[in-house]
Formats: sequence, C-alpha cells, structure tokens
Amino acid sequence: MELAAFVDRLDEALDTAAYADLDASANGLQVGPDEGTVEHVAFAVDGVQKTFEQAIEADADVLVTHHGISWGGFDRVTGRTYDRLQPLIENDLALYVSHLPLDGHQELGNAAGVADVLDLENRQPFGELGPEYIGQRGRATDSYTPAELREQLESNLETGGQPVQVLEFGPDEIEEIGIITGSGTDWLDEAVEAGVDALVTGEGKQKAYHEAREAGIHVVLAGHYATETFGVRAVQERVESWDDDLETSYFEVPTGL
Repeated sequence: MELAAFVDRLDEALDTAAYADLDASANGLQVGPDEGTVEHVAFAVDGVQKTFEQAIEADADVLVTHHGISWGGFDRVTGRTYDRLQPLIENDLALYVSHLPLDGHQELGNAAGVADVLDLENRQPFGELGPEYIGQRGRATDSYTPAELREQLESNLETGGQPVQVLEFGPDEIEEIGIITGSGTDWLDEAVEAGVDALVTGEGKQKAYHEAREAGIHVVLAGHYATETFGVRAVQERVESWDDDLETSYFEVPTGL
C-alpha cells in the first residue's frame, strides 16, 4: 500500500481533520517521506526511542502511536528532539500519530475500549472539547460497588502492576459512568452536571480530590498508559482488515503511570 493512501485512509477513519484546531499534537503523519510504501505497520502507545527501536528491529515501514513527538511544532531540532528524529529518518520509518481523535472516537477510541471493559450500555459522547468530544459515558449493565469497579479495571488494564486508585466520594452503587482516558479530571464538573456516579480517567491532579469530595462523585485513577492502550490496538485490528498482505506488530512499553 502507498504511504499516502495509508495516511489518507487512517485520517478518514479517525476524523483527524475535526481536531485540527483543538489538539496541541500534530495528528496524522508527523514524520515521513512524500512517497513511500507500507508493508509492515507497527503500533504502540508512545512514540519514543524505545518503540522506534522496536519498530526498526521489526523492519516496520510506519509506526502508529497515540502520543507523538510534535506538540505545537519544533523550535530547534537539537538534543532529545534530534535523538528521537534521527532513527526515524535514518531507517525510513514513518510516524503516524492520533492523539485526541483516538481518545474521542466512539468506536475505535480509548474511552470506547474502557467502556467495553466495564460493559456499559446506552453509550454517548462525553467530555466536550469545542465542537468535539474526547470521551464516552454509559450505564453499567450491572451496578458496581467502588471495590468491584476497581477490581474490574485492575483485571483488564495493563497497569504495570500498579493499583487502580478510587477517590470514594460517590454513591454506594455505581451505575452511570463517564470516561476520559489519560488526564481527564478537568472534566469533573461536566461529569457532575451529567449526573454520572463515577468519572474514570488515567491520572489525577491535586485539586481533583477536594472537587470530587465536595461534589459527591467517585473519581477512578486507572493509569494514563493503562487507559490508552485500547485505541492503537483497535486501529491495528482495523488496519489488518484492510489488506491481508499488511503485516502488523504491537509493542507494549508500560510506564505504570
């Protein structure tokens, strides 16, 4: 498959253009030639030296990640930025990134993957960001206690051995759940207004403790990395369905954070 066609197809599937003015990340093809072909696609959560090395070792043509290397552009290509770019260019490895589009996609996104784990129904977009959304909410098929919700997430997420933390300030029975993966406690007010019993996210901020306590809502901190493995894996499955001749690999580099 031509690289340009591969990029266009992913951009369309993930609605990349809709987030162009909302995301600090440069979504889409961040590093790559004007012309190229794709036979082997690698996937990982983070675009970093470790995953670049793994993709190069696997002889991949393009690496698809959730977190890339361009957040508002480069002032200088020196130091750590140079060290990250060098192996990509020297080994003709393209880098495709989908940050907020892959958080908010209602089928392929990270929040949708967490919702699958929690067996949520009556799902709808959640976590407004301008005209778009970066999360999902729904109703548990069977209500959870805080302990059961923690156990369900710990059993199904790549937490790197770290416990899921629950700020237990909500009701004894959890039915309505909002999900914003990664760092989503800034949407706590929206969760309260939506009437959810718990907000599931990756990592928290100091103020979230007091805000959750005062609002009477559970906040579940399941790990930034752990809540954001779903999107790239879902995209991998989608790419595999495009062409039987495309080889794919997935590289797990859990941070425990």
